[in-house]
Amino acid sequence: MDEAIHLILQSASAFPPPPGIKFAYGTAGFRSNASLLSSTVFRAGIVAALRSLKSGSVIGLMITASHNPASDNGVKVADPGGGMLTQDWEPFAEALANAVNPEDFVQTIKEFMRNEGISFKEACSGEVLVARDTRPSGESLLGAAMRGIRAVKGVVAVDMGILTTPQLHWMVRNRNRSTPATEFDYYTQLSSSFRTLMSLSLKVLESEPYTGDVVVDGANGVGAEKLSLLLSFLEGLEMQIKNSGKEGEGGLNERVGADFVQKEKVIPCGFGVGDVGKRCASFDGDADRLVYFYISSLEKQSIDLIDGDKILTLFAIFINQQLNCLQEKCHSFKLGIVQTAYANGASTNYLRYLGLEVVFTLTGVKYLHEKAAEYDIGIYFEANGHGTILFSEKFLAWLSALNEELGSFSTGLEQLKAVQRLLAVSKLINQATGDALSGCLLVEAILHYMGFSIQTWNKLYQDLPSRQIKVKVADKTSIVTTDAETRVLRPLGLQEAIDSEVAKHSQGRAFVRPSGTEDAVRVYAEALTQEAADSLAQAIAEHVHQFAGLVSAT
Repeated sequence: MDEAIHLILQSASAFPPPPGIKFAYGTAGFRSNASLLSSTVFRAGIVAALRSLKSGSVIGLMITASHNPASDNGVKVADPGGGMLTQDWEPFAEALANAVNPEDFVQTIKEFMRNEGISFKEACSGEVLVARDTRPSGESLLGAAMRGIRAVKGVVAVDMGILTTPQLHWMVRNRNRSTPATEFDYYTQLSSSFRTLMSLSLKVLESEPYTGDVVVDGANGVGAEKLSLLLSFLEGLEMQIKNSGKEGEGGLNERVGADFVQKEKVIPCGFGVGDVGKRCASFDGDADRLVYFYISSLEKQSIDLIDGDKILTLFAIFINQQLNCLQEKCHSFKLGIVQTAYANGASTNYLRYLGLEVVFTLTGVKYLHEKAAEYDIGIYFEANGHGTILFSEKFLAWLSALNEELGSFSTGLEQLKAVQRLLAVSKLINQATGDALSGCLLVEAILHYMGFSIQTWNKLYQDLPSRQIKVKVADKTSIVTTDAETRVLRPLGLQEAIDSEVAKHSQGRAFVRPSGTEDAVRVYAEALTQEAADSLAQAIAEHVHQFAGLVSAT
């Protein structure tokens, strides 16, 4: 072991940690200015390699900073199922990233390996797939990651090149399930499933080809290139791609992309008079977020936003319709909708009005994904456009058996179609993580099936006006929450003050939670009018000031 550790230490000497910087592993892994990250990415490679040895499975390592500026970058680890790194390993990842001297570095690795029962292997017994997005810093950081993985005896690193984040997660999941897992396989599976779903639509004649009039904002990121490749597998689906990252189209995530569109609610760069009235979709920089919009006023640069809540609602309606068609046969299976407190209250009310079960988790994709996996079909989305649908193996096995059973009879044709639609959705959607490409195809197929325009979709319910305020405090840990961050336990008296303010407003709702990334408390408020939501948020921010000690509010 000492020899193997010495080799790791020798490799690490080429990647000294930046002085005075402390890194935290969150839902999105490590993120920072790219110039500070070589040591952290090298050490994340070690984490991924040890994870592969521990699990006996293929692990993924993705170099991306998603919707952050091009000057930033980051790294995160994908677990065997294709999801986020297990939370149990996050403290180790942080400790290793922040080990300043060689002694601490070595001790951190040795102690963790001992506690986890991990040993180095003589023969190759671990594998890590590594990919990056299109950021200029990605190539050198990928080299650091490869060095970190290869420094661990018994583990190989495989450079998968430039991919979207969801593509890498999909590949990890498929490799560990012994199913086809190349980039070509990704396009083949998505395109085949999409064609199947379209052929089962109620709204189109077989002789009438589908021509979607969709304009996609690619955020000048990797998703634009990969969407173009996907479309080459889908003759008849027309999508115009803007902000593709070509010269002259602008910078990565600069006034473009899902994060910008969702937060600012204005037209992204590159869109103009020719796009008015069209269905528009927006990816983020690494294509794991998706929102839709249409231009409501070119003069005011305003849009009508269809965010993750409404994408979730569209998916939930469609899935529920298919289950209702199979009601007599699938009564023992359970559909669950998973949201965070940031979901607009109108969406939650509408989903419950439809009779669907809605539950809440802490903020963060890892919590949503974990909860959704408890259902036979679990659908989760954040308002920012990150989400997916999970199908249990038990439910999929039952569907496959029912498909064979119904296929042998001349009756029950609608039930057979419902089964086949659900099976197609399970292959079209990326069950490893949120995926703008697969999500976009599923949205298009469902809109086509239901005969919805984007305006009809947007009118399913009307969002309640909301406001978010960030209150910088001396110590964010003074705020302790419960009930999926919707109620305050400490300091005593703050929740009563919030309740008192909420009671002053029609359809008022508000909560506060400590930020996961900085010393700040985030305030969220909803009410019947924008003025009321603004007033409620400001009043609660003042209470946070009183109870937790204000530095500033923005």
